[in-house]
Amino acid sequence: MVQVAAGREGARWQADGALVLLTVFWGLTFVVVKDALAFADPFTFLTLRFIVGAAVMAVIARGRMFAPGIIPKGLLLAWVLFVCFALQTVGLKDTTPSRAAFLTGLNVLFVPLMSMVLLRRLPRWGTTVGVVLAAVGLYWLTRPTSGEALPGDVGGLHLGDWLSIGCAVAYAGHILLTERFATKDNAVGLVAVQLVGVAGMSALCLPFVERKLEWTQPLVVAVLTCGVLASAIAILVQTWGQARTSAVRAALIFALEPVFASAYSVAVGREVLGMREWLGGALIVVGVFASELGTVVWDGWRARGRTPAA
Repeated sequence: MVQVAAGREGARWQADGALVLLTVFWGLTFVVVKDALAFADPFTFLTLRFIVGAAVMAVIARGRMFAPGIIPKGLLLAWVLFVCFALQTVGLKDTTPSRAAFLTGLNVLFVPLMSMVLLRRLPRWGTTVGVVLAAVGLYWLTRPTSGEALPGDVGGLHLGDWLSIGCAVAYAGHILLTERFATKDNAVGLVAVQLVGVAGMSALCLPFVERKLEWTQPLVVAVLTCGVLASAIAILVQTWGQARTSAVRAALIFALEPVFASAYSVAVGREVLGMREWLGGALIVVGVFASELGTVVWDGWRARGRTPAA
């Protein structure tokens, strides 16, 4: 019994490690995508990106896409993921990037809340502390300065802000659904159906938006990088990892993404971070460590305290 529990905990730690590496990569792709959007409108870029990702996963998955139950689950996940991208993209037209980043990052709070309401599942105290620290850190890292305020914004929320909040809710739902649907055996087929679905939904939007497409080297590199690595492989790793860890832990780990994105942006000279931003990043890292280690250390201390003296 002890060996089984230890094996499960080991698998969970492996999954958490994989999700951290995934978050590092997602953070690094921020600059790549930002450059690509100078040559293509968002929905054209999304269509190209997910067509590449879907093609890669279709070759890998083959018949596993058509296993019993995979198509309806994959299409539901595809719809939720598409909603995330659509709300975030449209919302950026009416809000600042910093506000959008913070509001989208609120999924780190929405996941445990939705988990409690929908699944009747209470997070452990270490996870709760970690979520609170990460949320505060995310605010300090990404909250707008006075110079970023939008015209007519007097402490209220613009339409773009509400759409960004909707994106956070949708992404929280995607994380919870991935935990519910993903198993150790169906990840490949589930991701393949999901990427095909998002590509199709993105393409259906093209007749209704103003399109732009200039074939340049940065765009091609971005489409291939995001399609193969950030979509096919990354979502496959996410699905694999969430089959072995909880949705709340996954959401908390994903809160590291703006930290890595900011660090990379500073490294390539795109922006300069002040003390407030570095403090926010540090709080997110502390929050993740509190979630991962806090309960383990506390349980070990209590068990040691109950052990009779020799």
